[in-house]
Amino acid sequence: MTLSREDITAKIQETLADALGVDEEEVVEDATLMGDLGAESIDFLDIVFRLEKAFEIKIPREELFPGDNVLNNAELVDNGKVTPEGLKTLKTQLPHVDFSEFEKDPDLNKISDLFTVKSIIDYVASKVA
Repeated sequence: MTLSREDITAKIQETLADALGVDEEEVVEDATLMGDLGAESIDFLDIVFRLEKAFEIKIPREELFPGDNVLNNAELVDNGKVTPEGLKTLKTQLPHVDFSEFEKDPDLNKISDLFTVKSIIDYVASKVA
């Protein structure tokens, strides 16, 4: 059975609300996981686990969120900024993420703003398609 985008969105809203202890009404597409929903880095592991279980999919490490191999690589991050090569690597690794705003100021401190409810919906939709 194919899930509609609405079904995927509803299940993700429920999953994120449970994982982060927020109301489902707060889990809107443009909400950032860390800034708006209060997620911490440790929560990402729980979110991945819950999504795998809810959608019966396997989420390979670093496919949903970037890993240290990118963020701690001196060729990809320089002086607190993601380099053009780093941005290219992130876009390849995370095709479900919208980088349009981040490209204007690729400050490493702003990378958490990339991870929105919409990016998770887009990722899961591509996995269950």
